[in-house]
Amino acid sequence: MNLAITHGYVVPVDGDPIDDGTVLIRDGKIVEVGRDVEVPPDCTVVDAEGGWVLPGFVEAHGHLGVYEEAEGWAGRDTNETTDPNGARLRALDAINPAELGFADALSGGVTTAVIKPGSANPIGGQTVAIKTWGRTVDEMLIREPVSVKSALGENPKRVYGDQKKLPSTRQGVAAVIREAFMKAQDYRARRAAAREEGKPFDRDATLEVLVRVLDGELPWCQHTHRADDIATALRLADEFGYRLVINHGTEGHLLADLLAERGIPVIIGPLFTSRSKVELRQRSLRNPGILARAGVELAITTDHPVVPIHFLVHQATLAVKEGLDAAEALRSITVNPARIMGIDDRVGALRPGLDGDVVIWSGDPLDVMSRALRVFVSGRAVYAYPEGVVDPYYSEARK
Repeated sequence: MNLAITHGYVVPVDGDPIDDGTVLIRDGKIVEVGRDVEVPPDCTVVDAEGGWVLPGFVEAHGHLGVYEEAEGWAGRDTNETTDPNGARLRALDAINPAELGFADALSGGVTTAVIKPGSANPIGGQTVAIKTWGRTVDEMLIREPVSVKSALGENPKRVYGDQKKLPSTRQGVAAVIREAFMKAQDYRARRAAAREEGKPFDRDATLEVLVRVLDGELPWCQHTHRADDIATALRLADEFGYRLVINHGTEGHLLADLLAERGIPVIIGPLFTSRSKVELRQRSLRNPGILARAGVELAITTDHPVVPIHFLVHQATLAVKEGLDAAEALRSITVNPARIMGIDDRVGALRPGLDGDVVIWSGDPLDVMSRALRVFVSGRAVYAYPEGVVDPYYSEARK
């Protein structure tokens, strides 16, 4: 579909805003963004009527489709709690695109979500980046895997401690992760020797994934809240040399200088929660601003369904109220999460070559009274206010 969104206040995020701007999309990709854009005759023209035009938001850490709302046990596929090392598991295999949260995502301007296994296991599994509209996860796919999820702190030690199994302490959780990487190092060496000698080699799905982490192909998304657990995450990353991304980072502000010096990004949140456990005692809407001012690359997450995914922008808004720079707040839900998760060649900004994921807002999206009026994924209209989401099952069937 060829589309031109005209007469908008265009906010590319990674460039200066454009008054009375146009975004031109051809074959699902942005081809031009500017003020004096010639609109070809074969384009469908959508007049933004002065509304704000932004890239679709990017949720960097959520459980959309693997933890289904209003389904109870039947829709909970987030954690495989029978094995502390789930590196071979893939969130891709458990996502239900018909889950209610996908419609909420579009209504909140969220067009991309990185779906991750939960935090019950020291090593939870492989994450996946998808669009928030489509019939099958394969059609929605941006990239898979994009990282491996791991967890430190209360969650894994509680889950396995209740089963009277290792790990039941913080030292046990770290030991499971350390042992897994040692096995992966040995596996990599044996694999290389077998290839050099031309001998057959029995593959191991779990260790193959961990070797990709060791080789720098996949970042390590580390669920961690408390400062001492963040320090453990840094220690393990130093031991094995992998690319670390702090997820949640509730007490990251206490180590902001260390994180900035090491260039460790933080996906912070959820921010609209009570202090439901010890790890969350330092939760504050001030923390994103502290991290950003220290020079930490920042993304904000809802951790959906902990906070409903369409409240992503509202978390950014209230973080601005508590000291986060407004421009940085927009980056924290667009280009920053895209860059952190390695999908900034597809999404996160309005720039030629990127996917045509565009949202027309009634005003500044950081104003809580603004709403998403029109949402386009790869140049296709998928949501309008007040009509709602275009049903992908029926719309695709009628093509």
